Amino acid sequence: MRFQLLGPLALADGPDTVVLQPSKPANLLAALLLNANSTVSAEYLQRAVWGEEQPATARAALQTCVLRLRRLFAKHGVTGTAIEAVPGGYRITAEPPTLDLLGFRDQVRRAAGLDRDPEAELHALRDALALWQGALLANVRSEVLHRDEVPRLAEERLRAVERVCDLLLGLGRCGEALVDLWTATRVYPGHERFHEQLIEALYRTGRQSQALAEYRRVKGFLLEELGVDPSPSLRRLELSILRGEDLGSAGPDASRVIRGETVPLPAAAAAAAPASSVAVPVTTPAAAVLAGGAALAPAAVSGVGPVPAVPHFTGRTAEAAALAARLTEPAAAGPEDHRPLTVLVSGAPGIGKSALAQHVARLVRDAFPAGQLLVRMTRADGEPRTADEVAAEVALALREPGEGRALLILDDVVDADQVRPLLPPVSADGPEPAVVVTSRMGLGGLIATHGGWVQRLTAFTDAESYALLLATLGAERVEAEPRAARRLAVLCGHFPAALRILTARLLTRPGLRLADAVDWLGDDPLARLTLTDSPDHSVTGLFDRALDRLDPRLSEAFTHLAQGPPELLADRGPEDEGPVPEAVREQLADAGLLEDGPPGPYRIHDLLRAHVRRTARIRDRRTEKV
Repeated sequence: MRFQLLGPLALADGPDTVVLQPSKPANLLAALLLNANSTVSAEYLQRAVWGEEQPATARAALQTCVLRLRRLFAKHGVTGTAIEAVPGGYRITAEPPTLDLLGFRDQVRRAAGLDRDPEAELHALRDALALWQGALLANVRSEVLHRDEVPRLAEERLRAVERVCDLLLGLGRCGEALVDLWTATRVYPGHERFHEQLIEALYRTGRQSQALAEYRRVKGFLLEELGVDPSPSLRRLELSILRGEDLGSAGPDASRVIRGETVPLPAAAAAAAPASSVAVPVTTPAAAVLAGGAALAPAAVSGVGPVPAVPHFTGRTAEAAALAARLTEPAAAGPEDHRPLTVLVSGAPGIGKSALAQHVARLVRDAFPAGQLLVRMTRADGEPRTADEVAAEVALALREPGEGRALLILDDVVDADQVRPLLPPVSADGPEPAVVVTSRMGLGGLIATHGGWVQRLTAFTDAESYALLLATLGAERVEAEPRAARRLAVLCGHFPAALRILTARLLTRPGLRLADAVDWLGDDPLARLTLTDSPDHSVTGLFDRALDRLDPRLSEAFTHLAQGPPELLADRGPEDEGPVPEAVREQLADAGLLEDGPPGPYRIHDLLRAHVRRTARIRDRRTEKV
C-alpha cells in the first residue's frame, strides 16, 4: 500500500487507487504525511483540520479523527503504517516506497549524486517528477496546509523542473526542453528562470524572432503585473540574441537548490568526440556487438544511448508484466550456439511500441547489471541505418567485459535484414544478452530464423485512455469533466500518439474546459492533433512518414482500401484477386496499417482512414487549381 500526496490525497495498491473524499480525517492524514517520521503537535494538527478558529472540543475531536483514520487503514488493508500517539502530538511512519513525497525527495537526492553523468541525472529527475499526479492536495480542504505546505512543495517541484531543462539544454536536446518550457512559462508566468531557459532554447534551435518575441512578452508581463524590469541575466540574453552571438556550450552548471540547500554543480563534461574522430576498426563485425558480458557506457553515441524514462506511462499493464517476465526469466538450456533472447514489440505507427519497451527496460534494470542501451535504427529523416553502422556506434558505447547480462533495445527496425547481423550466437564465455526489437513490421522472417517472442500492440482501451488523461492532465481537471474527457479519448481513436499530442496541447492551455476542447478538436481532429511549436509532432506527420516507407504499389493499394467501402476489407479467401488481393492486404497488415485479418475482416483505424481521405481531398483540390 502506498500513500499519494503529490496530487489528490489517495491510497494506492498496485494499479488500484482510492482517492479520499474531502473530510476532516483527510486533512489530518495530509498534515501527518507532510511531516512523516516526525512528531506533529496536536495544536498544529487541530489548526490543519479546523483552521485558525477551532471548536472548543477540538482536542477530543482530533482523537476521534485519529480513530476514523485507523478504521480507514483497516478497511483498505493498510499494514506496516500506523498513527502513533506520542508526547505532544502524533506521528506517522513512512518510507520512500510507501509515500510518494519521500520517494520524490529520495530520487532528487539520488540525482544530485549523478552530476558527472547528465543523462543518468536527467533520467533520475524524470522518474522523480513522474510521481506528481496533478494539482497538489486537490481534495484536501485545509487552508492552513494550502497556505503553509503546498507552496513549499510546489517550489521543490519547480527546482526539479528547472534542473531537467538545464540538463536538456546542456545535452543539446533543446527541442525536448521546449515541450516542458512552453508549459512551465504559461503556468508560472512570473518565474523568470523558465522564461530565460525558453528563450535560450528557441534561440539555439534557430528561432531568433520567436526568442525575441518571448522576451518582449515576459518583459511586458513583469512591467504590467509587478512593476519590475527583467533580471540582468534575461537582459544579457536578449542583448546576445540581438547581436547574433554564439551562446557557447549550454553545460548544465547552474546551482541547484534542493529543499533549501544550494548545491554547486561542476562544469559539464566535455562533449563526446564526433564519430569521424574516433578510431573504429573497419574489420569489426556487426555480430561482435552482442558478445556476452560487455558493460554499457552511460554516454550516448549518436543514435545509441541510455534508455530514457517515459513520463506518465499508463496502460499496457498486462503487456508490460508479460514482457518483464519474459526478459527476466532464467535462460533456457540449449546448445552453446543458441541465439540470445529476442522479444519483438510490433504494431502500428504511434501505437506506443517504443514507450512500452523503454518502460519495461526501466522496470527490469536490476536484472541487467551490465547495462541497457537504446539503439535508434532509423535516422531523424526516417532513413534506415545499416547494421554495420549501428554496430560501430554500439561498440563505442561498450566498456570492458563485465559480469551480468546486458539489454539492447533496437528501436524502429525497418526489416529483418537490418537486425539479423546484430543477433549472433551467444558466446560460451559470457552471459546471454537480451534484445528487444520494436518495429512497425511483423518481422515473421526474423522470428522464423532466430526465434523469439512477439508482443503486438493495438489501440488503448477506454480505461487506458482515461488513465492517460488522468496521469497527464491531473485528476482535478479530468474528474471535473469525466464525460468530456472520455469524448476526447474517442476523438483520438484511443490512439496513444494522438492522446499524447492532445494532452501536450491541453497542458499549454490550463484554463480551457475539456467540454470546449471536445468541440475544438471535433471540428478537425487531424489538423488539431499537432504541436504548433514542433510541427514534426503531429498525427498527420506520423502517418505520412509511415506511408512514405511503403513500396509505392503498396501505398497505392492502401489508399484504395482507405477510400473504398468496407467490403474491400472482407476476407474472401486466398484465391481472391479483387482490386486489392489478399496477399497485398497481408503485406499491409504486416506493416501495421491494417488490423487483424483472416479469419475475420481487416480493419483500418479511423484516424488513419481519415488521414488518407483528407490527403486525397487536398491533392485533388491542388490538381483542380492547376
